Amino acid sequence: MKKIEAIIKPFKLDEVKEALQEVGLQGITVTEAKGFGRQKGHAELYRGAEYIVDFLPKVKIEIVISDELVEKAIEAIRRAAQTGRIGDGKIFVSNIEEAIRIRTGESGLDAI
Repeated sequence: MKKIEAIIKPFKLDEVKEALQEVGLQGITVTEAKGFGRQKGHAELYRGAEYIVDFLPKVKIEIVISDELVEKAIEAIRRAAQTGRIGDGKIFVSNIEEAIRIRTGESGLDAI
Protein backbone atom coordinates (compact mmCIF):
# COMPACT_ATOMS: atom_id res chain seq x y z
CA MET A 1 0.00 0.00 0.00
CA LYS A 2 1.11 3.56 -0.66
CA LYS A 3 0.05 6.94 0.67
CA ILE A 4 -0.08 9.77 -1.83
CA GLU A 5 -0.07 13.32 -0.51
CA ALA A 6 -0.63 16.09 -3.02
CA ILE A 7 -0.45 19.82 -2.37
CA ILE A 8 -2.46 21.65 -5.04
CA LYS A 9 -4.15 24.95 -5.79
CA PRO A 10 -7.61 25.09 -4.18
CA PHE A 11 -9.52 25.78 -7.41
CA LYS A 12 -8.18 22.51 -8.87
CA LEU A 13 -9.70 20.29 -6.15
CA ASP A 14 -12.86 19.29 -8.04
CA GLU A 15 -10.92 18.39 -11.18
CA VAL A 16 -8.47 16.27 -9.18
CA LYS A 17 -11.29 14.54 -7.29
CA GLU A 18 -13.06 13.65 -10.55
CA ALA A 19 -9.82 12.40 -12.13
CA LEU A 20 -9.15 10.16 -9.12
CA GLN A 21 -12.68 8.77 -9.20
CA GLU A 22 -12.19 7.84 -12.88
CA VAL A 23 -9.08 5.86 -11.86
CA GLY A 24 -11.19 3.91 -9.35
CA LEU A 25 -10.30 5.63 -6.09
CA GLN A 26 -12.59 4.85 -3.15
CA GLY A 27 -11.80 7.61 -0.64
CA ILE A 28 -9.96 10.87 -0.22
CA THR A 29 -9.04 13.17 2.66
CA VAL A 30 -8.77 16.90 2.00
CA THR A 31 -7.21 19.49 4.30
CA GLU A 32 -6.98 23.23 3.80
CA ALA A 33 -3.38 24.34 4.06
CA LYS A 34 -1.15 27.37 3.63
CA GLY A 35 2.39 27.37 2.37
CA PHE A 36 4.95 28.57 -0.10
CA GLY A 37 7.70 27.16 -2.23
CA ARG A 38 9.75 28.72 -4.96
CA GLN A 39 7.05 31.29 -5.66
CA LYS A 40 7.73 32.89 -2.23
CA GLY A 41 4.24 34.37 -1.90
CA HIS A 42 3.23 37.65 -3.47
CA ALA A 43 2.70 41.36 -2.72
CA GLU A 44 -0.78 42.82 -2.19
CA LEU A 45 -2.06 46.34 -1.75
CA TYR A 46 -4.36 47.09 1.20
CA ARG A 47 -5.55 50.63 1.95
CA GLY A 48 -2.66 52.07 0.01
CA ALA A 49 0.00 50.04 1.79
CA GLU A 50 1.83 47.16 0.15
CA TYR A 51 2.45 44.03 2.16
CA ILE A 52 3.82 40.58 1.42
CA VAL A 53 1.59 37.49 1.64
CA ASP A 54 4.07 34.73 2.52
CA PHE A 55 1.68 31.82 2.92
CA LEU A 56 -0.59 31.09 -0.01
CA PRO A 57 -3.78 29.03 0.28
CA LYS A 58 -3.34 25.41 -0.80
CA VAL A 59 -5.24 22.14 -0.48
CA LYS A 60 -3.63 18.92 0.75
CA ILE A 61 -5.07 15.69 -0.59
CA GLU A 62 -4.27 12.37 1.09
CA ILE A 63 -5.11 8.95 -0.32
CA VAL A 64 -4.02 5.43 0.57
CA ILE A 65 -4.18 2.97 -2.31
CA SER A 66 -2.91 -0.39 -3.50
CA ASP A 67 0.49 -0.47 -5.17
CA GLU A 68 -1.15 -1.31 -8.53
CA LEU A 69 -3.05 2.01 -8.67
CA VAL A 70 -0.18 4.30 -7.66
CA GLU A 71 1.05 5.28 -11.13
CA LYS A 72 -2.49 5.85 -12.45
CA ALA A 73 -3.36 8.01 -9.43
CA ILE A 74 -0.17 10.07 -9.70
CA GLU A 75 -0.76 10.73 -13.39
CA ALA A 76 -4.42 11.61 -12.75
CA ILE A 77 -3.46 14.13 -10.06
CA ARG A 78 -0.65 15.62 -12.15
CA ARG A 79 -2.84 16.08 -15.23
CA ALA A 80 -5.82 17.50 -13.33
CA ALA A 81 -3.83 19.86 -11.07
CA GLN A 82 -1.43 21.24 -13.68
CA THR A 83 -1.88 24.83 -14.83
CA GLY A 84 1.63 25.29 -16.18
CA ARG A 85 2.25 28.18 -13.79
CA ILE A 86 4.46 28.37 -10.74
CA GLY A 87 2.82 27.06 -7.57
CA ASP A 88 1.00 24.09 -9.12
CA GLY A 89 2.09 21.97 -6.16
CA LYS A 90 3.83 18.72 -5.29
CA ILE A 91 3.03 15.01 -5.02
CA PHE A 92 4.64 12.85 -2.33
CA VAL A 93 4.47 9.04 -2.21
CA SER A 94 5.29 6.98 0.89
CA ASN A 95 4.89 3.38 2.05
CA ILE A 96 2.07 2.36 4.38
CA GLU A 97 2.82 -0.62 6.59
CA GLU A 98 -0.71 -1.27 7.82
CA ALA A 99 -4.27 0.02 7.57
CA ILE A 100 -7.11 -0.97 9.91
CA ARG A 101 -10.79 -0.14 9.51
CA ILE A 102 -11.97 0.89 12.96
CA ARG A 103 -15.60 -0.16 12.51
CA THR A 104 -14.97 -3.78 11.41
CA GLY A 105 -11.35 -4.47 12.35
CA GLU A 106 -10.48 -5.33 8.72
CA SER A 107 -6.83 -4.78 7.90
CA GLY A 108 -4.56 -4.35 4.90
CA LEU A 109 -6.13 -3.72 1.50
CA ASP A 110 -9.55 -4.75 2.85
CA ALA A 111 -9.43 -1.72 5.16
CA ILE A 112 -8.99 0.79 2.36
